[in-house]
Amino acid sequence: MSECLHAAELPRPEPEPQSDTCLECLAVGSHPVQLRLCLVCGQVGCCDSSPYQHATQHFKNTDHEVMRSIEPGESWRWCYVDGSIV
Repeated sequence: MSECLHAAELPRPEPEPQSDTCLECLAVGSHPVQLRLCLVCGQVGCCDSSPYQHATQHFKNTDHEVMRSIEPGESWRWCYVDGSIV
C-alpha cells in the first residue's frame, strides 16, 4: 500500500470529525450504512452502500480527494482520484 500524492498532501494531524453521523442522511431521514471522514476538512459522510452516498458526493462537490473509514476497527483510506486504498 503506497501513499498517493493526494494522501501525502493531507493536513497532519488529520481533522477532527465535524459530527458523529452523516448529517445529510439525518436531514433527509435516511440511515448511513457506514461512515467516512473527509481527511481534508473533517466532514462525515455515508459510504457508497448507503442510499445517498454522501461521502462520494462530498468529493464531487469539493474535490477533497481522500477519506477514511471511521468504523470501529477500520483505518483504511480511499483516494477518489486514484481509485485506490492508500
